[in-house]
Amino acid sequence: MTGSAQAESAGEWEYDLTPYLWLPVIDGTLNYDVPPGGGGGPNFEVGPTDWLDLLNYGLLLNGTARKGRFSISSDLVILSMTSKNDGRLSSANFGPGILPIDVSLNRNSRTDLDGLTWSIAAGYTVKESERGSLDLFAGVRYFGAEAESRWSLTTAITGPADDIVLPAEGSVGADEDIWDGIVGLRGKVAFNEKWSGLYYLDVGTGSSDFTWNAIGGVAREFGWGDLIIAYRHLSYDQGSDGLISDFSFSGLAVGGRFRF
Repeated sequence: MTGSAQAESAGEWEYDLTPYLWLPVIDGTLNYDVPPGGGGGPNFEVGPTDWLDLLNYGLLLNGTARKGRFSISSDLVILSMTSKNDGRLSSANFGPGILPIDVSLNRNSRTDLDGLTWSIAAGYTVKESERGSLDLFAGVRYFGAEAESRWSLTTAITGPADDIVLPAEGSVGADEDIWDGIVGLRGKVAFNEKWSGLYYLDVGTGSSDFTWNAIGGVAREFGWGDLIIAYRHLSYDQGSDGLISDFSFSGLAVGGRFRF
């Protein structure tokens, strides 16, 4: 989520904590190394599919500490998912090239994906008024992913020389630690005394070729804090050499922001 209200006093720290629920549509490709007994590395497509169909468990938490114009913010997402109906073996890498695998050859497949995303950033308020605020920030984002896929095809996949590139049945797993530096902006626009609009955008690179995270939504102020409804998109691309290729999470997020 996008951060807390501005601190009323430049000499005091103010904090907010936002537990939230995010229900993204998940889409992407998982690239594996060569599995035992095969001559090629399988690529699995996951989604697009609703998180409610995949979720085993999850924890989502955002927090901000602010003193005057300076702030430190952090976001944590822990999730465990299993894709059965929306994951399929899409192609196989066999050195010289990539062999596409027709969807009709997929008899059964399953992908388990466990991930942890954590970001921390330092920010500075460059604009502040009764109508809203704008922060610029820089920091790092970590994405730890562990994936395992099992497949069952109607036939083995062979290469141009009739050698087996991928057996008809098998499984493979991989894990990856992705660290990226990020820069971005966030802020709010007041509509009236109770309602405001929220926006957030960051872009980054490092272990990823490119990653970006965007949030847009509204907040309703109450005595205890704010009710936030937003849309969030988080995207990762490691290229053809990484485990995660063009992977994205997009969907509605709802949370409660508590100030203290």
